[in-house]
Amino acid sequence: MKICFLEKTKFKYNSRDLYSSKLRGAETVLINLSNALSNHGHKVTIINNCQKNEFINNVCWKNIDEYNDKESFDIVFSNNDTRLFNKVKSSKKILISHSLQTLEKFIRKGQLISYIKHKPKVLLLSNYHKKKQSNLLSLFGNIECGWAVDDLFINSKLSENINKYQAIFTSKFDRNGELLVNIWNKYIQPKNRDLKLLITPHIKNNQNPNIIERLIGDKIDMIKDLSNSRMLLIPGHKAELYCLAAEEGRELCIPIVTMGIGSLKERVIHGKTGLIAKNEKEFSEFILQLFRDNLLWNKFRSNLKKLRNKNNWMKVSERLIKLI
Repeated sequence: MKICFLEKTKFKYNSRDLYSSKLRGAETVLINLSNALSNHGHKVTIINNCQKNEFINNVCWKNIDEYNDKESFDIVFSNNDTRLFNKVKSSKKILISHSLQTLEKFIRKGQLISYIKHKPKVLLLSNYHKKKQSNLLSLFGNIECGWAVDDLFINSKLSENINKYQAIFTSKFDRNGELLVNIWNKYIQPKNRDLKLLITPHIKNNQNPNIIERLIGDKIDMIKDLSNSRMLLIPGHKAELYCLAAEEGRELCIPIVTMGIGSLKERVIHGKTGLIAKNEKEFSEFILQLFRDNLLWNKFRSNLKKLRNKNNWMKVSERLIKLI
């Protein structure tokens, strides 16, 4: 089939930037999904703010500002913007929704008219996403399909050289990083001053030497930091519709402690791959418990190893096409 992806970011990138720190989850998904569909034998075109028109790994990249072909495709995906469907022709249109869409937000961004015109199905990423999404976006149907992580995480050798005193947070800081810092300072640090937290930068007035702003490099650097950590701490956030950061930690067999906010309760199996707290106090208690309880940590680690390599982009892309 001929498949097209439409997107308009403010920055330029293509699949050569897959492991770059400048990419967010949506861009990483687009690259991995398009490559997998191409490997399944589909003819894939990406129309976005790429540097130039070219073929990379049999995927055709076209600059959206220069594109005026009005080409026909069997399936067209648009990242978060119904207006981009005007660029092409297709009987099957799928809106990939990476954020919760309210009616007010939809109207304010000028997407309501194009939504009614093109009648796309909406791709939902989790049960949480399905429950929270505006009913308006179910007018023309929806499909639910979660994501996978980069092959780099799947193919990485698991580290046995783990710092038993170190936890890590790899989401963007605005995804409740400040909440985590406050919990650490209030509940964790007073109980054990040997424990350290690696966290995404942008902390204001950090006075705690044990909260370390990690250097943001590429995905290889992230894997090194994750693999060296005893646990991944992600409180969660109402904007987390899937949370690739949690999936990356799971694939590297790093136990996760979360408050289950947003979709995080779907990324962790409580008591098997990590712990889901009901409040801040319990969250801190779970963190301290997992630091000191080697039997529990080893149980989570063993369970995570059994789940490793159960999902990848080839499986996700095959499942997605069947749903459409």
